[in-house]
Amino acid sequence: MKHRSRLILAGVLAATLFSGGQSIALDENSYTGDKASDMMIDLVVVRPIGLVGTVIGAAAFVVALPFTIPTNSVGASARGLVGEPAEYTFNRPLGEFRVCGADRHPCGAR
Repeated sequence: MKHRSRLILAGVLAATLFSGGQSIALDENSYTGDKASDMMIDLVVVRPIGLVGTVIGAAAFVVALPFTIPTNSVGASARGLVGEPAEYTFNRPLGEFRVCGADRHPCGAR
């Protein structure tokens, strides 16, 4: 039981850090103004937090399925809980915090 509560606490903390880190990254075009430093921050801090957020979102998506299937909102739930965090984590140029994909669209805009 103690291990489970620590795991839940770690998940909530990671989700909080992910959402806070993403909003900070979207407020400014750059953390430091130096491209190499932005890349290091992205690689060491933002991407791992995004990975944790994607995993937590996937778990939340599975838990939400009994509620989203009857309302035909599975696609919206999948996009919001899994797709957007995954896109921000895996489909974004290193050191770029506002755009995703090869076409450089705003993250989460599709």
